[in-house]
Amino acid sequence: MKSNSSKNIAAVVREIIAPVAEEMGVFIWDVEFVKEGADKHLRITLDNEEGININDCEQFHRAIDPLLDEADPISEAYVLEVSSPGIERDLKYPEHIDACEGWDVEVKLYAPRNGSKLFRGVLLGYDEDGNIAIEAGENKITFKPEEIAKIATYYDFANN
Repeated sequence: MKSNSSKNIAAVVREIIAPVAEEMGVFIWDVEFVKEGADKHLRITLDNEEGININDCEQFHRAIDPLLDEADPISEAYVLEVSSPGIERDLKYPEHIDACEGWDVEVKLYAPRNGSKLFRGVLLGYDEDGNIAIEAGENKITFKPEEIAKIATYYDFANN
């Protein structure tokens, strides 16, 4: 069951570990297979309504390790990491946008709009046209998904 593409590996791993996540009452926020320096990392990010702690991560790691060894979806050595998405998290998928409605977000665009590539506001979610909407002060701003280079939750540590 070997796969070469990082995206394919992530999809295969997600499929393998999904039943464990469901059984443990957590959901898979993200799965990434990335190279950092000379090492490959399989990063699994979990979340749930109450949040994820170090014990949840350790328990999940122990539960999936033998499943990954048996399925053997990765043909090279890698480091397995299990974590929570944290307070500032990347929003990559529609379910991330849905889960974080009402949160403060930072939207980075590929090209400037009105002289800026960076917008902060409260995430309103998707509008009727499938665009992502935020409320920035008194203004509602919408972004086409293809305009967005990155969207992430934002926490103002200085004022909280």
